[in-house]
Amino acid sequence: MADTGIFATTAEVQSKAGANASPTSNAEAYINDYMTQVEAYINTYTRVNYSDTYAALDVDVKGLLKEVSSNLAAIYIINYDMSGFASRSEAESMIDTLRDGAMRGLALLRDKKFTDFVDDA
Repeated sequence: MADTGIFATTAEVQSKAGANASPTSNAEAYINDYMTQVEAYINTYTRVNYSDTYAALDVDVKGLLKEVSSNLAAIYIINYDMSGFASRSEAESMIDTLRDGAMRGLALLRDKKFTDFVDDA
């Protein structure tokens, strides 16, 4: 099976989910499903269809999309089964960190000033 996500690869998502993530949810088939959901969410939340224009995007925008999408997909992986982590609080801490990064990125992607900056680059 191959990566079907546009914004981030399976390996990029797996690295954020951590070594103790469930082997089931950390498999490529699950990650491909999570990426489809995450990409649709990002496009809808920002009101910009980055999936359709991805190839033409600036490298900085691609990097931000990679950051946000891999963070959100990693949250799904961790949330699927927290039993492999040293404690529930370890898993929850990872989720909090990933969520904070995703929310910062989403705020930038939704900001009209950012969009104008990117269009002018």
